[in-house]
This record gives sequence, C-alpha cells and structure tokens, in this order.
Amino acid sequence: MSDKRLRDLRVATSAPRQPAKIDFPCDYPIKVVGDASEDFAAIVCQVVTRHDSSFDASSLEVVESRQGRFQSVRLTLRATGEAQLKTLFAELKATGRVHMVV
Repeated sequence: MSDKRLRDLRVATSAPRQPAKIDFPCDYPIKVVGDASEDFAAIVCQVVTRHDSSFDASSLEVVESRQGRFQSVRLTLRATGEAQLKTLFAELKATGRVHMVV
C-alpha cells in the first residue's frame, strides 16, 4: 500500500462527524436507567406523559439488570422538537431516581 492511500484513509476517518438531523415531529425512542424499585417505571411514565399527552404507557418495556440493582425503562414518545426533549431529559434527571437517559 502506498503512503498516499494511507494518508487518504487517515483524513477520511478523522473528518468531524455532523450530528444527525432529526425531522420533527417524530417517534423518538429513549431508554431511562435508574435504581430498581417497584415505582420506577411509574415515575418515568408520569414525567413522559407531561411532555407527550399522546404517550401510550402500555408500550413501556422494563428490563432488570443482571444483578437486579438497576432497571431500564424503554419507550417511544412523540417528539415535537429539541426544546421538548431537553426539558423532558432535565425533568427525568431532576427526579433524583434517574442515572442516565439515552
């Protein structure tokens, strides 16, 4: 392989990535991770419902961690814009029960 091909490869891999563009409104999947408890999914559901009145709570999927210490709540909501998502994520973190929102 020639040096030119190596340089071209390095340039192509080091180019900055552009953030993915989201066309709102859209169905937006999220995963909320927190300490396992009986009411964790209900708390997540209450917060999400305040930000998406059309949210269907029956679509929640709760997954326990291998050792049962954490739970992840997976759901899809109707996102209307970046401001809605930022506010939702902030309110979920403000509950004190959420460790991560992905």
